[in-house]
Amino acid sequence: MLLQALKEPGQSWGAAVRFVYFTHSLGSCWNHGNAHFVRGVLRELLARGHDASSSTNLPDIDTILDKADVVLVHDWNDPALIAAIGKRRKHGRGFVLLFHDTHHRGISDTDAVHRLDLSGYDGVLAFGDALAEVYRRTGWGARVFTWHEAADTRLFCPPAVEQHREGAVWIGNWGDDERSTELQSYLLAPTQELNLPLDVYGVRYPEHAREMLRAHGASHRGWPSNASVPQVFSRYMMTVDVPRRDYAQLLPGIPTIRVFEALACGIPLICAPWHDSEALFQPGQDYLLANCPGKMTDCMRALKADPALRQSLAQHGLATIRSRHTCGHRVDQLLAIVERLTAVQQVAA
Repeated sequence: MLLQALKEPGQSWGAAVRFVYFTHSLGSCWNHGNAHFVRGVLRELLARGHDASSSTNLPDIDTILDKADVVLVHDWNDPALIAAIGKRRKHGRGFVLLFHDTHHRGISDTDAVHRLDLSGYDGVLAFGDALAEVYRRTGWGARVFTWHEAADTRLFCPPAVEQHREGAVWIGNWGDDERSTELQSYLLAPTQELNLPLDVYGVRYPEHAREMLRAHGASHRGWPSNASVPQVFSRYMMTVDVPRRDYAQLLPGIPTIRVFEALACGIPLICAPWHDSEALFQPGQDYLLANCPGKMTDCMRALKADPALRQSLAQHGLATIRSRHTCGHRVDQLLAIVERLTAVQQVAA
């Protein structure tokens, strides 16, 4: 999947830029949360006047790259394609080439970065400082940039008309049991203890997982389309973020995409343990942090009983997203990175 956003010849970077983005998935986000952010970035580029087209069939790479000003390559692409694009950049094609890494494998699989041929790339966009530091240690230095995910606020926003809310909701995929213990401790057991209705949305729920939900009185509602998530959030008093173990332990400072999206929708949020080492948010004001299962129960109880607390969290979290963490902010950052790398190219030439 690729998208092109166009820059007319002779125009500055502040005008329309011809972007080409190679990504594993754009039209679908089934089990691929980063597609939410990529689509939001592309919508922002379109809204700023860039012409755009997309295709599910990969045409001739040389034809695409010949017309490109900036090329982004997502880490889920085939390593052979990643290397082939870099090879064309090394052979003198005049575009800025960026590798976009949004996965924990750079830390959980220490050889993963070394197995990729990134020798033709101008820079790396890492979705958190912990991952960026891996690239810095391998020699990328000032050419690696922290580029966090963010909320696509054209899609994720509070409801136009507030309606009655009840119960709790969790949106996330079960996967391969990599957070089953955490889900039981920080989601299922607390809601059951409080007799708080719980609806769970997501994919990859095997029978034993669905049985666990039923045993705790929770309902599995299946997979929601990304576009329907704001409407889903609008029906509930609260939601919970339970990061996967690898992200919580190996990538401190990198929240899941659902943190950004939930806050952008104005729903009170409680987070299971994660360390906001980059100070992206304000715990206690943007969301409640539950450092243990007992604390999660206390937080849920407080939100259930206190409408003013729910309103305060929702308003503060939404304000933080709008001031710092929209896809518009990330596009501003991306254009600044492109400007910087373009200047380096011009000096080298």
